[in-house]
Amino acid sequence: MKHFLFISLVCCLLAACKKSDKTPPIDNTIDLDGTTINDSSLTHPENFLLSAANPTPSLQDKSTPVLIAVHGFSATTFEWLEFKNFVKGNGKALISVVLLGGHGRDYADFKQASWEDWQTPLISEYNALRALGYTNISFVGSSTGCPLILEAINARKINADVLQNVFFIDPIIIPSNKTLALVSAVGPALGYSETTMEQGENGFWYKYRPYQALEQLNDFTQIMRKKLEDGITLPNNVNLTVYKAQKDASADPISAVLLYKGVKLSNNQAINVKMIESELHVFTRLKGRNSYTINDVQQQNDVFNEIISAL
Repeated sequence: MKHFLFISLVCCLLAACKKSDKTPPIDNTIDLDGTTINDSSLTHPENFLLSAANPTPSLQDKSTPVLIAVHGFSATTFEWLEFKNFVKGNGKALISVVLLGGHGRDYADFKQASWEDWQTPLISEYNALRALGYTNISFVGSSTGCPLILEAINARKINADVLQNVFFIDPIIIPSNKTLALVSAVGPALGYSETTMEQGENGFWYKYRPYQALEQLNDFTQIMRKKLEDGITLPNNVNLTVYKAQKDASADPISAVLLYKGVKLSNNQAINVKMIESELHVFTRLKGRNSYTINDVQQQNDVFNEIISAL
C-alpha cells in the first residue's frame, strides 16, 4: 500500500506540476543564481589560480609543494578561502583554488553544466601547472570535488607523474539525502529545489538547485560507486587521506567506508581514513556559518596543519 501511494503521488506530481521551465524567484542583489553576482575567480583568476598568478615560476617555485583546492556541488571558491589564507600565511606551500565548471555564474549556467563540465577546470589547472614545471602537486577536495578528483586520476585524464598527495574532506559517494535517487522521476515536475542559506552564505552558494544539476550529481555518484566496487588503484607514490565528519547532512559517512574498501595505494596498502567528531558538512569551512564551536576551530586548524605536514 505504501508503495502504491508513493507511485500515485509521483504520478500526480508529474501530471499536475509543470515547473521545469519556470525560473525560481532569484534575487539578483544577493543570490549567486542571479546575473549580477559571480565568483571573483572569473574576473581575477590571478588571485586564485597559481598558473595565472605566476606563469614564469622560478626553479625554487617549481620544487615547492602545490595544493590544488577543489570545492563541492553548488559551492564556489569561497569554500576554500580559509585554507587558502592558511597556506599563504604558512609559507611552506603554494595554492591554487579552482572553480568548478558551470559554478560561480548564474542559474542557467549551473543548470546546463554536466559533471564532466564541473571537472574540467581541475584537470586544466593540474595540466597547466605540470606544463609550467611544478614537480610536487597535490589535490585537496571537498564534498563532490573529491570524487571528481578521483575519477580524473582513475580515468587517467591527468598524467600523475608529479602528483604526490590527495586529501578528501567529507567526500560524497553516497548522499545523506536518499531522495536524490528519485530526481530523474520527480525532478522534471519540481523543476528545482531551494536551499536555506546560513548567515554568510548568500552569494557564495546556489540557493536554487535545478533538477538537471541534481540529476548530474546523482548520475555521477552512481558511476563512482560502481568504480569503487570494481576497485581503484592509485598511481605510484600517490597517497590518499580521507577526513570524514561522523554526522553529515549532505554526505553519508558510509562514503568513507566505500572509499576505504574501494581504493588501494599502488603497493596494495590501504588508504588513510580519519573520522572526525563533527556534524558540519565540509567541517574545514567555518566562515559564513551561523555558529561553530571552539572544537570546530581546533579541528580545522589540526587538519590544515596535517595537510601541510604531509607534503
